Amino acid sequence: MPSAGVPPKSRREEYADATRQALISAAGELFASQGYQQVGIEAIARSARVTRGAFYHHFADKAELFDALVGALQEQAAAKVQAAARAAPKAKRISAGIREFLEVCCEPAYRQLVIETAPAVLGTARCREIEEAHVYGLLIDALVGPAGHNEKARANAYLAARMIGSMVCEAAQLLDNADDPVALKAEALKLVESMVGTLTPDKSRSGSARK
Repeated sequence: MPSAGVPPKSRREEYADATRQALISAAGELFASQGYQQVGIEAIARSARVTRGAFYHHFADKAELFDALVGALQEQAAAKVQAAARAAPKAKRISAGIREFLEVCCEPAYRQLVIETAPAVLGTARCREIEEAHVYGLLIDALVGPAGHNEKARANAYLAARMIGSMVCEAAQLLDNADDPVALKAEALKLVESMVGTLTPDKSRSGSARK
């Protein structure tokens, strides 16, 4: 339902939103199954059951659509991480969020599109912008904790979040071909949580994820 004071969307706006989402969903399925380079705009439009004209109404090119797809995947990942953190006891929220992030990174589509393909298509700088608007932003806020107003604390938390996130993503890629993925996952989590303890003071470790 629309929020109080916000006029409901017109049918044209609802149709436009549905078309945009259909294109993002179709692209996600095709890119995951065939690879980004192998999929053309015509195939995406056909899979979404829209015209090429409709595609270009929403996106300038395939790269812009991919950018929107990565943003959507990161938004979904952040929602899962946030839910896991909120469900955990206060002192365990960072660990719970990291564990959930590892689970997300192990999802084939996320690993392929966000971790492996996105840096090559969108560039490292743009990938960082999207990450920090979603999952990494949650981790940074959690690591800063009550010292959020302190510039130095936030800079340290940023560095720690980037390092921890990189470890999680790397672990997810290693798990794909591991002889014993269960054991490797447990060891990876132990190492990441140990790093959290090393990089953050006690008062930050008890901080909660962004609300």
